[in-house]
Amino acid sequence: MEANKGILLESGTNELEIVEFGLGKNKFGINVIKVKEIINPVRITLVPHSHPNVEGIIELRGEVLPVVNVADALGFPPSETPEQDKYIVAEFNQQKVVFHVHTVIQIHRISWSQIEKPSDMYQGLESQIIGVIKLNSEMLLLLDFEKIVVEINPESGINIQQVKKLGTRQNSDKRILIAEDSPLLRKLLFDTLSEAGFKYLEFYENGLDAFNYLENLIESGKVVEDEVQLVITDIEMPQMDGHHLTRRIKENGELAGLPVIIFSSLNTDSLRHKGHVVGADAQISKPEIAELIKLIDRLIGIMNVKTGR
Repeated sequence: MEANKGILLESGTNELEIVEFGLGKNKFGINVIKVKEIINPVRITLVPHSHPNVEGIIELRGEVLPVVNVADALGFPPSETPEQDKYIVAEFNQQKVVFHVHTVIQIHRISWSQIEKPSDMYQGLESQIIGVIKLNSEMLLLLDFEKIVVEINPESGINIQQVKKLGTRQNSDKRILIAEDSPLLRKLLFDTLSEAGFKYLEFYENGLDAFNYLENLIESGKVVEDEVQLVITDIEMPQMDGHHLTRRIKENGELAGLPVIIFSSLNTDSLRHKGHVVGADAQISKPEIAELIKLIDRLIGIMNVKTGR
């Protein structure tokens, strides 16, 4: 089954489509944009000494792809009807991965505002849940697939070694606002940007909280450019996604001068087009942290020239 890609032609609408899938009696969701296709299980080749959550590899149209057992990754029991299981072929962070799930149910079109951020009672650095969706009297959990993959292959994530290759850098007094929903990626971004010399980092779990902070700066009478010199945003976030956040910033006369970088694991042509339409100053794929740092330097430099700082 091919994933439906003809969605959300408008940019910055704060909407998405999710594929609902099941593990046992539990329901989960994955953003359609991540999904290349959904197939029936095929023969797996076992790989000795691979990660416990990796079942093996398959060949799909000439590509060799790893198969991740999502139930194992979440500590759930195996499928009771394995012959009916499904493989979700996904692509993000510039790599393809096959996620083995028990059922694929349907596709839903929803707003990011319908997705609640997880409570601190059950979400922490080790949690794989980045959102809770109330849908038709049921709850779907939006999984942090990037975290599942990074735990299997840490080299696929943001790597501080990339920063060290840039050489010695001076500490920067520039203030950067970052909207990122994943606790793991917030920590990785803090570590790597701190290593790069950026000491004033303001993190928010979603675009709505970040935008509220910016609006509060305006209402308090502060000069926004004194408090924030650049915004970095993910795309996928509960409450308000990165495209909608970017559009809101660029449509606000007192915020429009802030440079905005979209830093996301999703880098399709259609998403880059949306980022351009909503006014993003730059877009870069995770995990290219070294390129992100170069962009920060360049955009803050341009802003300093414009404002005479």
